[in-house]
Amino acid sequence: MRIVALLACVAVSACANPERKAPYTTEPVPADKAGGFACAAESVQYAIGQKSSAELGSKLVKESGSASLRWMPPRSMATMDYRADRLNVHYNDDMVITRINCG
Repeated sequence: MRIVALLACVAVSACANPERKAPYTTEPVPADKAGGFACAAESVQYAIGQKSSAELGSKLVKESGSASLRWMPPRSMATMDYRADRLNVHYNDDMVITRINCG
């Protein structure tokens, strides 16, 4: 039985194509080739000083062209991974937006 299983594994691996590329990449992709998502934080700077809300967050994502939104509360930790298509909205203890940037 073990020999049959071993032969099956060998047969499957013989069909594999080592020249085939993976369906993903770790290299940066320009926004126009990545589905159009990019972050334009400069277009939503008017929101600084406004009270944060879900409705405002949705509006900021749409207007900035970003793919996602990350709320940044005061005194909180965040991952340092940079994503060009993510909008970061920082706010203070009063839920007032203090800073908006991409990443």
